Amino acid sequence: MVKNLSHGDQRQIEVAMALAGEPRLLLLDEPAAGLSPAETHALTLLLKKLDPAITILLIEHDMDVAFEFAETITVLYQGRFLTEGTEEEIKHNAMVQEIYLGVE
Repeated sequence: MVKNLSHGDQRQIEVAMALAGEPRLLLLDEPAAGLSPAETHALTLLLKKLDPAITILLIEHDMDVAFEFAETITVLYQGRFLTEGTEEEIKHNAMVQEIYLGVE
């Protein structure tokens, strides 16, 4: 039974259920929330294997997941657009570093 599976496995089943409807757009709101690092990695690998014809809108606070998965990252701050770009552009953005990544 699904209720007896780990939280990470349950999340993967949720993605599979969403895919059963053959969507062209998949909306995911913090799919890595509450997952262990190993579960987060497994989920990220699953998402990366999906058909590239499916557009995925991923809302995620775990920046490592966003960096590993997304081609384009849009960063919001207090509900407003802050910036958008590739992983490298986001990592090197001074405001993103200050607000989300921590300044070294």
